[in-house]
Parts: sequence; C-alpha cells; structure tokens
Amino acid sequence: MKKVIVACGSGVATSQTVASKVKKLLDQKGIQAQVEAVDIKSLDTFIKDCAVYIAITKPAKQYPVPVCNGIAFLTGVGMENELQKVIEALRS
Repeated sequence: MKKVIVACGSGVATSQTVASKVKKLLDQKGIQAQVEAVDIKSLDTFIKDCAVYIAITKPAKQYPVPVCNGIAFLTGVGMENELQKVIEALRS
C-alpha cells in the first residue's frame, strides 16, 4: 500500500489533523493509502518510502516525491487541487 507522509514541527497536532482529513477524503474516493503524521525532524527517514509528502511548513529543500500544500487541508482553500495532486501521486 502506498504511503502519504504529513509533517509538521512536532508531528502531533497539525500534522495529525491534516493526516486524518486526508485519510477520510481518500477513503471517500475509494483510494487506499496509508497516511502517516511525522515530525519534521524525522522527515528524511520517512520520505524514502512514501509516494507523496504533504508539507505544513514550506519545505527547506527538494524531495524526490511530489510535495503538496498541507495548509489547504486546514483552511479548505485550494484543498480540492491539493487532494488531486495527492491522488495523482498515489496512482503513479
């Protein structure tokens, strides 16, 4: 099963909220994926085996996977566009 990583500063509050929302949205669309919240300091470890990374903060470097805007899932602004990017990454 493909994996989605959501990272914020602590891996607890914001990333958990976004991860739960993304999981629910993917389930509603019948797309199976593991969605995991991690702290930003652990990102390099987890990003190696994920299909897409949802960033809560602006990434400081380039990653070998698609990076989506996590704030869109918190605010709802641009959420459908970012969700589509996640789905495309999971399907590729």
